[in-house]
Amino acid sequence: MTTPWGEVALARFPEDPRDRLRAWDASDAYLLDHLAEQDVPLSGTVVVLGDRWGALATALAAHGPVQITDSWLGQEATRANLARAGVETGSVRLLTTQDPVPERVDVLLVRVPKSLALLEDQLLRLAPAVHPGTVVIGTGMVKEIHTSTLKLFERILGPTRTSLARQKARLIFCTPAPALSRPANPWPYSYDLPGDVGALSGRPVVNHAGVFCAERLDIGTRFFLKHLPTTHGTRRVVDLGCGNGIVGTAVALANPEAEVLFTDESFQAVASAEATYKANGVPGHAEFRVGDGLTGVPDGSVDVVLNNPPFHSHQATTDATAWRMFTGARRVLRPGGELWVVGNRHLGYHVRLKRLFGNCETVAGDPKFVVLRAVRRG
Repeated sequence: MTTPWGEVALARFPEDPRDRLRAWDASDAYLLDHLAEQDVPLSGTVVVLGDRWGALATALAAHGPVQITDSWLGQEATRANLARAGVETGSVRLLTTQDPVPERVDVLLVRVPKSLALLEDQLLRLAPAVHPGTVVIGTGMVKEIHTSTLKLFERILGPTRTSLARQKARLIFCTPAPALSRPANPWPYSYDLPGDVGALSGRPVVNHAGVFCAERLDIGTRFFLKHLPTTHGTRRVVDLGCGNGIVGTAVALANPEAEVLFTDESFQAVASAEATYKANGVPGHAEFRVGDGLTGVPDGSVDVVLNNPPFHSHQATTDATAWRMFTGARRVLRPGGELWVVGNRHLGYHVRLKRLFGNCETVAGDPKFVVLRAVRRG
């Protein structure tokens, strides 16, 4: 990526030479160019919110920015990109969306996230640190910035306007109004599940902002809850890509002897899963881990993997994440261990599972979703 301060070599994480998706886009470049053209002072506390793969934090590393992200993969990409640029990781303060925010923010740069709820939560958390002199600039592709996005900035921080579009990217300029009466932060949000979803029927689920379908039970997970495997005794179960944790919690409720690992690359998701598990008073043993899929889980150590894989990476549609989840599952499963997957019928996961495991059974299906079961034979 070409910046006003020179070229920066960037990659996503984990690096894959076959991946043609870039680690930056036109909105990152537009924001950096604007900072240089307008000679925006960067000597104070610079906070970069939602920096997807560390492009902004790496380009601005000389100014010691604070990066706040919900993505473990994004944070690791930032570390790798800083190292690639010869920058000490300590030059950039890496925070998660669950960490306390800085007490004072002089420049707030916001890469608009896909989730409006996550943006709302993070702006409300940062608002007390913003002062009248704070420079607030958002950036995103035109298709990512909506009227609701601008209204959110205006409702929480102050008067907001947008730039002209450049290469299908746009900037958001917000003038802080510290005296603004802000709403209370509605996150995390809790609701009770419907009465026809098995072990979790009528029970609470807790959602931090940005978690998939945080305000309601999505129909794919609802279908999965009705067709989960029955486990008995001490079984090692992984809720892979756990989201708010209701799939793993349902298994734990049905079999209190099960040992359940909840794992996701989203800090918000794992916090939600732990809160959901605790809210239901499950007596069994559980572990909550933020990371890259099943990395760190020993080979052949798991009996069942449960998975509702995503098929988007931000705005891009891709099956790369699902494929990595499936291959990781095969590695960690014991012989005879089972991978259970729910997915949209049109995605054709059964083809990949049969290629990888040598078998794949359709456990249940409706016009939109299928629940698939693949067994590791050896």
